[in-house]
Amino acid sequence: MYEVTGENFARAISWLLGWSYFTSWSLSFYPQPLRCWKRRSTRGITVDFPLLNIVGFTSYFISTTAFLFSPGIRQQYAVRHPLAPEPTVRLNDLVFALHGTIVCFVFYSQFYPRLWNFEIVKGQRASSTALGIFYGSIIGVAITVLLVSLLKGGRDTADSWADIDIIYAFSYVKLIITLSKYAPQAWYNYKIKSTAGWAIDMIWLDFIGGIMSLLQLIIDSALQADWSGITGNPAKLFLAVFSLGFDMVFFAQHYILYKGAELPAEDEEEDATRPLLG
Repeated sequence: MYEVTGENFARAISWLLGWSYFTSWSLSFYPQPLRCWKRRSTRGITVDFPLLNIVGFTSYFISTTAFLFSPGIRQQYAVRHPLAPEPTVRLNDLVFALHGTIVCFVFYSQFYPRLWNFEIVKGQRASSTALGIFYGSIIGVAITVLLVSLLKGGRDTADSWADIDIIYAFSYVKLIITLSKYAPQAWYNYKIKSTAGWAIDMIWLDFIGGIMSLLQLIIDSALQADWSGITGNPAKLFLAVFSLGFDMVFFAQHYILYKGAELPAEDEEEDATRPLLG
């Protein structure tokens, strides 16, 4: 007979939180592309957001796949975290990352208006900052691969270069993307003094998912009696923290600063955002 204990109850809560955040975050991908499809336009949205999301979620998918299914990576993780040798990555993290990658590609394709028969928006192109982050992320991972190939030792030790450092590099790409992907849109909203093109439903779902993801990570680390399980999964930790911070910014813009403001005329919008798009 299955015995109900405090640990089993906590694990059940962790499972519930994991799939709840997966549901909330997964649903958060849809309001914006659906809003664009309904309006037949991507006006009011920066292409930086879906472009950076593609890089971020592809990296997140690679790192979660490795932590879940690579015996070598899991062994190296155990060496670096002997008190909590089991990675706190869960199946729901992997499914979320895969789903996010696919939807982000679909959303990005909407910025090719002829594919969707959308309105053609003047001057809507990736900013130099976004392109710099895009190529910088690729170069950063490539440098890490080179360092690991040159400096990797014959034995796995906590302070030696190993394949897990490449996986951590992908995790840090996701962190950088999460930190930077919202900034262009927040700045864009500030310049045009409106959030009319931005789907606030997406932000609410993102906010709820971030809270649940953070709670699951805390519970999982508590069950292992080792809080390094949190820092050992930096992508999941900072993904939640950074998202929550920017969600608050968008809430302030939508409900306080620019409440009820419509999008400016197309020419005014293009003039207001030209320095950003440069």
